[in-house]
Amino acid sequence: MNRKPEAVTDPLFDVSGNTYLIAGAGGGLGKVMARALSERGARLALFDIDEAALEHVGAAIPEALTRVVDMTDQDALAEMVQNTENRFGRIDGAINAAGLLPMAAAATFDEAVFRQCIDVNLTAAFLFSRTVAEHMRDAGGRIVHIASVSSFVANPEYAAYASSKAGLAQMVRVLAREWAPQNILVNALGPALTETPLTRDYLADPGFRRNAISAIPLGRLGEADDLVGALLLLLSPGGGFITGQTIYVDGGRTLV
Repeated sequence: MNRKPEAVTDPLFDVSGNTYLIAGAGGGLGKVMARALSERGARLALFDIDEAALEHVGAAIPEALTRVVDMTDQDALAEMVQNTENRFGRIDGAINAAGLLPMAAAATFDEAVFRQCIDVNLTAAFLFSRTVAEHMRDAGGRIVHIASVSSFVANPEYAAYASSKAGLAQMVRVLAREWAPQNILVNALGPALTETPLTRDYLADPGFRRNAISAIPLGRLGEADDLVGALLLLLSPGGGFITGQTIYVDGGRTLV
């Protein structure tokens, strides 16, 4: 009887047995990343502010540690990170997939919404990075943020979002410089517009969808699975000499 050969894991991209913390794990990108890492043998700690979304992803990965946590709350972040280390013994990497996407014309943009976007997309990302890094000082580790093509390109009505994501990309560079001596690698992924719960309402507008696709040279929107390969690179031995980078997984969006 012919037997199907067992899959061989390339050690360059092996994440099995490693512990990863994922913020925004209930979102459209976070849950796909969680699934991909779980399928490859990683141990996961998942958190999100959306309890229902977190329960959904937690049900699919029952062995994961799950907690409802507000990323803007420093104390809650610290408790979650400590709980992760207590449960698994170490933290090898952390992924920040949490974020907001408010859009409006700059002249009429609500100040409170602008401040909230900066708080969640940038300030909370800083708090997350710093809190996780404290638990990586001895053994090193990997931190990956989800930035955006809006870290680089300028679109009308994106003043808050683009500012937050551009700031995030530069913060990644600064933290990478500061923490390189501790072998803590800090990077970001910059996806093109991807259909997720965060973008679905905008993409329901045929004109918005058509314009978004026409701006991407490969002629389609991004998909959450598009990020998995680059994520595995940044978390695995193959990415051991990459730090301070925003890798655009964008179908060529940043080329135009």
